Amino acid sequence: MNSEQPGRDPVRRTGRWAPLLAGLTLGACGLWAPALRAGEVSVPAWEVAEVKAWVQRVQHAAMRRNYQGTLVVTAGGTASTTRITHLGDGAAPVERVEWLDGEPRSVIRHNGLLHTLWHRQRLAVVEARETAGGFPALPTGSDRRLTEGYEVRSAGQDRVAGLEADVVLLKARDGLRFSQRLWVERQHGLLLRADVLAAGGQVLESAAFTELSLVARAQPDQLLKPLRQLSGYKVLKASFESTQLQAEGWGLKALPVGFREVQCARRVLDVAATDAAPLVQAVFSDGLTHVSVFIEGYQPARHAQPGLSSLGAAHTLTTRHEDHWITVVGDVPPETLQRFAGALERLR
Repeated sequence: MNSEQPGRDPVRRTGRWAPLLAGLTLGACGLWAPALRAGEVSVPAWEVAEVKAWVQRVQHAAMRRNYQGTLVVTAGGTASTTRITHLGDGAAPVERVEWLDGEPRSVIRHNGLLHTLWHRQRLAVVEARETAGGFPALPTGSDRRLTEGYEVRSAGQDRVAGLEADVVLLKARDGLRFSQRLWVERQHGLLLRADVLAAGGQVLESAAFTELSLVARAQPDQLLKPLRQLSGYKVLKASFESTQLQAEGWGLKALPVGFREVQCARRVLDVAATDAAPLVQAVFSDGLTHVSVFIEGYQPARHAQPGLSSLGAAHTLTTRHEDHWITVVGDVPPETLQRFAGALERLR
């Protein structure tokens, strides 16, 4: 059964792969991998300069190269399959993601705008997005913060989608984040696969290309063509206003080690709802993963009891803070979400 609601941003319900995990229906996870493969312990960790150069190479490949492929994301016993076409060699990168299972929809990213097209409902949602996010890119600023929370070292060679890859282990320095193992295409640096690992080695979440071409043959006009064929679609513009937590009357007494605030905005998640009220979303990153804190007015009819839920590596914590409802989401252990929630304070 597909639980995804057209017009609703899925980011509050999932973590790193939020745009790709929405509406999961099939698949299997719970894969097992050793916490550290043979030889990984003895390989020395990279120096800061080496990590910085590696991150910049991966980011450049994700944003400026052309590629087209099928991406499968598995988490919590479910899977989602998408077709990604990315053209990055022009003046303005263009990307289109098409869902191959669940609710038919497409996402087109171009010129700082994110267009989500729900084909059955003939609904188009347009939102300004300042930065690109999601696989195969790493969070903005990763090169400056990654070594605070992770030891980075080589973990051998492998093949993904028929391409030779270098494997890199990012081992968490503490229990506030998950270790990850990344497969990076050897020649150009494109991220091909990413596994999020539990402390014991279980693969909590995985995203991997099953087939990939590094020579995308599509033209920008082809990818943007659906935006010129919206006759009969209801077009909704999602509000997105940059702000600061302090300006909204909130603050954090202390952030978990390695995390920094990277964005704060007032926005509406469910743009299709006529009575949806704006909320505040603050996004924090440790250079590899994100944690989002959502703050909205408490409504007894809408907000259930506080609690904790999970899907793969993504955990969601909900709690009441006086007359506000707080939702904290991220691909991190529950303790990290609890620290964020506990550090949140009302300034006025």
